[in-house]
Amino acid sequence: MLYLVRMDVNLPPDMPAAQADEIKAREKAYAQDLQRQGKWLHLYRVVGEYANYSVFDVESNEALHNLLSALPLFPYMKIAVTPLAPHPSSIR
Repeated sequence: MLYLVRMDVNLPPDMPAAQADEIKAREKAYAQDLQRQGKWLHLYRVVGEYANYSVFDVESNEALHNLLSALPLFPYMKIAVTPLAPHPSSIR
């Protein structure tokens, strides 16, 4: 199943820089691993915001929830999920 996911990150302003850097490094490693596995198909930055749009291909709602909740930045995110289906006018 395909999902379009918007993730908005809001780290606390008083979080020590070293802690933020460590969380971001774990986030990057996890995201890249999921991309290599073919679960995180696309990752796009939202210009001018600490946010992204991503496309995931996972087997179920529960699988997506488990994947997202394991993100190191998850406690600092607002997430919106849109399930996707093929469009009848698409040539792909």
